[in-house]
Amino acid sequence: MRLDCNGRFLDLTRPQVMGVLNVTPDSFSDGGDFFSPEKALQHAFDMEAAGAAIIDIGGESTRPGAQEVSLQDELERVIPVIERLQPRLGVPISIDTQKPEVMCAAVAAGAGLINDVNALRAPGAVEAAADCDVPVCLMHMQGDPRTMQSAPEYDNVVDEVRDFLLQRAGVCKNVGIPGERILLDPGFGFGKTVEQNLALLAGLKELVDRGYPVLVGLSRKSMIGKLLGVDVEERLPASLALAVLAVERGARLVRAHDVAETRQALQMCIALQETGKR
Repeated sequence: MRLDCNGRFLDLTRPQVMGVLNVTPDSFSDGGDFFSPEKALQHAFDMEAAGAAIIDIGGESTRPGAQEVSLQDELERVIPVIERLQPRLGVPISIDTQKPEVMCAAVAAGAGLINDVNALRAPGAVEAAADCDVPVCLMHMQGDPRTMQSAPEYDNVVDEVRDFLLQRAGVCKNVGIPGERILLDPGFGFGKTVEQNLALLAGLKELVDRGYPVLVGLSRKSMIGKLLGVDVEERLPASLALAVLAVERGARLVRAHDVAETRQALQMCIALQETGKR
């Protein structure tokens, strides 16, 4: 539960917040807000000050319908930001990418965790991650960002997501990535209907009980808009509720856009959990 992220440590003995830094023009909730390097740097510092335990940097949107970004464009978006942040941040940096070349370049620049929505399934990705020698987060996604929300189907979403992630964890261990460096993410909103997302959250302990730290990304997701009829900028209260529900079910890392508010919500969960242990 205490991960060495390229020389900086991520302590998951208590639930923590992962701050989202999208260096993209088209992400679903903040596309373009931090596309300029200076704005990206300041936002990272602000999230650290607000209590983020790790900053997740991504240069390719994975929103439903998003188009693929070229390798060169993705490198040009994320590597200069990582290089400038690495000596100035006190918390680890995560790289959100599917491309093995970006993984290697980002870790060489100072990133300490690989966060892959494709669970290291791209050719060469699992081998690259093993060579990088940093923790990895494996996420479940049915299909790809361009098609994943067209008509997702499962016989049992909880069982299928759990089995897929455990299988991918096994692949990682077979190439030399230690089990204690693996996190799992059920991939809320990635090839799932609202009902499937809710079932996955209700059954989250099925994944938590397998022994790997679980990351959840529920912040501002479209399921909130579909259930409540609210726009992206109005989804903070529901995002906090979902974060609390996930932590109550054992999640250890909550990926969030609104770091200060999410951190406060988690601190209340932690206080209650620790009171119950006395």
